[in-house]
Amino acid sequence: MSLVPLRRLLPDGFTLALLAAVALATVLPCRGEATVWLDHVTDAAIMLLFFLHGAKLSRTAIVGGVTHWRLHLAVFASTFVLFPLLGFLLAPLSRALLTPPLALGMLFVCTLPSTVQSSIAFTSIAGGNVSAAVVSASLSSLIGIVLTPLLVELLLATHGGHAPGVEGVWQIVGLLLLPFAVGHLLRPWIGRWVDRHRPLLGFTDRGTILLVVYAAFGEAVVEGLWRATAPLALLATLGVSALLLALALLCTSTAGRLFGFARADRITLVFCGSKKSLASGVPMAKILFASQAGGLGALLLPLMIFHQLQLMVCAVLARRYAAQAPSGGSAESSAD
Repeated sequence: MSLVPLRRLLPDGFTLALLAAVALATVLPCRGEATVWLDHVTDAAIMLLFFLHGAKLSRTAIVGGVTHWRLHLAVFASTFVLFPLLGFLLAPLSRALLTPPLALGMLFVCTLPSTVQSSIAFTSIAGGNVSAAVVSASLSSLIGIVLTPLLVELLLATHGGHAPGVEGVWQIVGLLLLPFAVGHLLRPWIGRWVDRHRPLLGFTDRGTILLVVYAAFGEAVVEGLWRATAPLALLATLGVSALLLALALLCTSTAGRLFGFARADRITLVFCGSKKSLASGVPMAKILFASQAGGLGALLLPLMIFHQLQLMVCAVLARRYAAQAPSGGSAESSAD
């Protein structure tokens, strides 16, 4: 029996780095004046991250994807309609099994855009429509900058939570959308440089996430995160995340057949429509829930758990698709 599938079920290097950041924040949280400076550094890193993402997005790819509008619409509906609906339906279960911050974190997961790098990589491994995946995932990330805060407002208001309000939306615009737009406008001048230095974007992705996770968990630890979060609540979070992912995969695979999509397009819908972005989610959470009672750390736990779960499950699915119709692929990016 091959050990490759088993290795893919183990935590990847970036997940281990996330766990190390949480451990460091638990043992050595940032305190006092240092937290103010760390907050400024993370804001700057977030702006740089979205500036580079804007510079990377090709207008040619956007225009070229128009011909697959039905597929893109299906991915959009799965990401921003199906997931919030599932979050709404699973909310009573989350409130019964999880602590309030963890339940809020599960709702937040449902509002996020799809991943970019890993969606494309899994689609490629499985033999799906890679060009359509590039467009769908990129547009999802862009649309999510605007749509995620609105969905957060809607879901939290529906469930009696404290929504971020207009100020949170404007912070998203200033820290995420504006740098993204500036980077995209400057692409004719800096696009080639960004394309030649793709590892820089990966480093910025991972570095920004690790910074925000360390800062968020450090603050939460100081406020008593681990005293208020029982191990059973973490196991329940894993269970709810698994149920959410299973429902999303079932719905996207069923929808692909009902809509009459070709096999390659069905694969793209499954991998782009069932995943949520850690790279977008962590910076957005920092902005939208900066004043969240109990700290940001507990709210990020469901996203981190869902992130690792989707990587493991989609790795198995991609290999299964590939076995049915062999196709080349590349390793997935786990920071997305």
